[in-house]
Amino acid sequence: MRTTTGVARHKRNKRLFKQAKGNRGGRGNLLRSVKETLVRSGAYSFRDRKVRAREFRKLWIIRINAASRERGLRYSELIAGLKKAGIELDRKTLSEMAIHDALAFDAVVEKAKSALAA
Repeated sequence: MRTTTGVARHKRNKRLFKQAKGNRGGRGNLLRSVKETLVRSGAYSFRDRKVRAREFRKLWIIRINAASRERGLRYSELIAGLKKAGIELDRKTLSEMAIHDALAFDAVVEKAKSALAA
């Protein structure tokens, strides 16, 4: 009698179909299409995690640049001043400060200006 590893195969296929839930047509119903879809979606998700990080960094830089120009510094001057002053704030934090805590951002900009002047 031929064994088809019934329970194990059923469990494995069920896991794959659960991962592919929500796809249209055969991409959610047919085993071969489901496998192809999952491989491709895994590759896309890996790639796009990097892209998302890149996009957020661009957004933070745009926000910091706009806020620092209102206070009389360009973005590059602000970053150079922060490095000279020894202030190690990442761009995400600076962006959040520029939006939600203008007084603290003003203080940081003043520190950067004084470090550039010295």
